[in-house]
Formats: sequence, structure tokens, C-alpha cells
Amino acid sequence: MSYTAQDVKALRESTGAGMMDCKKALEESGGNIDAAKQYLREKGLAASAKRDDRENNQGLVALGVDGSTAAMVQLKCETDFVAGGEQFIAESAALLSAVLAGGADAVATRQSELEELRILLKEKIELGQVVHMAAASGNVIGHYEHIQGGRGVNGVLVEMSGASDELAHDIAVHIAFARPQYLTREDIPAEVVEAERATLETITRNEGKPEQAIAKIVEGRIGGFFKDVCLLEQPFAKDDKQSIQQVIGSATIVRFAQVEIG
Repeated sequence: MSYTAQDVKALRESTGAGMMDCKKALEESGGNIDAAKQYLREKGLAASAKRDDRENNQGLVALGVDGSTAAMVQLKCETDFVAGGEQFIAESAALLSAVLAGGADAVATRQSELEELRILLKEKIELGQVVHMAAASGNVIGHYEHIQGGRGVNGVLVEMSGASDELAHDIAVHIAFARPQYLTREDIPAEVVEAERATLETITRNEGKPEQAIAKIVEGRIGGFFKDVCLLEQPFAKDDKQSIQQVIGSATIVRFAQVEIG
């Protein structure tokens, strides 16, 4: 046999064809996956032409908190219709429960169920981001989930030290809508800062600013970049006269995670 059980599984997953049809296609194509897909298409046995190449920017974000442990699971699909369906929502809940109980790697226990869901719903369904957060002793986890069309589409978890539950929640809500990429400017890779600096310098020169003023203007603009992408430097969503650092005072943001659909 010039193919494996894993080949059959992969072909079923990407085409939605039945197991025996996939075996036959692999036999006819000498184990070549692409040729087997073409065989299935020609025979009218594939549920989709190259399902694995299709866009799947719909889906949902499942978020759950259990005491000092929290998790988020992004489950992606192709259409709103499938994302709002009973089977899709049930599988996202099962994945979330597995991650809450066993950590991010626990999603591996649901692989066969995911494969069956792909075949049943005839869409490109796959796991996206998976987050597991266990707070240190004394810390709190703030969370927020933006619901749209009856399902989560934007989830946030934030672990804080020295903060109340209310403050942690407020910070989570802020993150959901301000979308910071980093906690502090020190967290930004040097190459990212340098690339942004070079872009800002080019923009400044193209504006015809005096040569002697360019360095100062660029520094001012790089400061604006930090305010855009660094959580602690962002203006607080509820009061933009204060930065997040000012709002949290002596409390500390340990880490945060944001998962979105689309």
C-alpha cells in the first residue's frame, strides 16, 4: 500500500469524501494526495474542491473561567450559518472544557470529533488560538467576551496582581476594544521599533520638514506609536485623560491575551 491511514484521514478532512472513496482515490493515484483530490473531484465524490484552501475567517471564541483558571478557544469555520449552529457551538464548548481541565494541549483529545464535524458540516473547520491561563496565588483574572450574533467574537483574559476583580474587568474591557499588541515598550522586538522608526522618518521627509527637525519629529511620532500598541501607555477607554498605567496605580498587569474572529 502506497499510502497510510493518516493520508486517508487528511484526504477525508480536506475533501469531505467518504473513507472508502478516499482509499480508492489514493489507490488510483499511487498515494499522491493532490492526484487523489483531483480523482475525487472528477468522480463527483468530493464535498468541496480543495476545502483546505478555502477561507475560514468566521467562527467563534469560547471563553470560560473556573476559579483562578481561565481559557479561550478559537474555533474557525467558513460561514456565519455554521458558526451559529448547534453542533459547532457544542464542539467549541467541549474544547473549552478540555482546555480548562487539562491545559492548551488538551485540544488533542478532540481531534477525531473535529474531523467528524468537518465532514458533517462540509466546511473548513479548524482550531485557531488556544489560551490557558492559571493565575498565581493572590492574583486575579479579568475577562471580557464581546457577543455578536449570539456567539463570542472577541475574548480577553488578563492576569493582574494587587488588583480588584472590578479593576481587572475594566482592563479586560479596555483591551477588547483598544487591541494592544504588547504590555510595555520593552516587549516590542527591536526590529519592529526600527522598522517603524524608518517608516516615520520617510513620512517626515516626504512632508518636507526641515532636516534639523526630523529627528525630533520622529521621536515624537515613535512615542505615539508606543501609545497605540503598548497596553500600559494607551489612554484608558473610560477616561482618555489617564493612561492604563495611571489607572492601575500600584497594581500590576502580569499578562494578557486577546482572541478575535475575523
